[in-house]
Amino acid sequence: MSNNATDGAPLAASPLTRAVLEIDEYASGLGWDRPARLFALVDTAQLRTQEPGLADQLGLTETNETGSLTPIEQDELPSGTALDEFLATIAWPEAIAGCALTVERLMLPPAAEAAIPEGLDDASLATWVAAHPQRQEVRMTVAVLRDGARESAVRLRAKDTPTEVLTGSDLVPGLAEALSATFEV
Repeated sequence: MSNNATDGAPLAASPLTRAVLEIDEYASGLGWDRPARLFALVDTAQLRTQEPGLADQLGLTETNETGSLTPIEQDELPSGTALDEFLATIAWPEAIAGCALTVERLMLPPAAEAAIPEGLDDASLATWVAAHPQRQEVRMTVAVLRDGARESAVRLRAKDTPTEVLTGSDLVPGLAEALSATFEV
């Protein structure tokens, strides 16, 4: 991902933030209404050394900075399986430095959340939220490293530009926890 002054994308300080923004930009290019996507994060220098053919295929050059992370998209997530159940089945090999997931959801502002009727099952709650006039469609990209580092990017469909992407380490803590658990032995 380029971060020059002409593309409007925010500058990212850490390799993990850069990886999250790269994945967000990739997902943005695919458009909305897409299934969740899972990525392995690998150390770019190690990838160039250990898998030079793959590094060439991905367009990774020696000019990539030290410590950078390369996201590698994994197979499509199985349909019909809850995301938390699917993530509980993953165990990454040692060569994988981290992982990331991008997923779209509907969210409500805090005032609207207070009005959620009690006793709704998951399907009824999803229907209620989908019909709410204050709902916001969001794409969340969450990444974690094996060492515990976290980063997230959140993009509102209503403000779908690179300059409107919110980043932070604790924006989606539940999903970050679920991704971190894929590294526990």
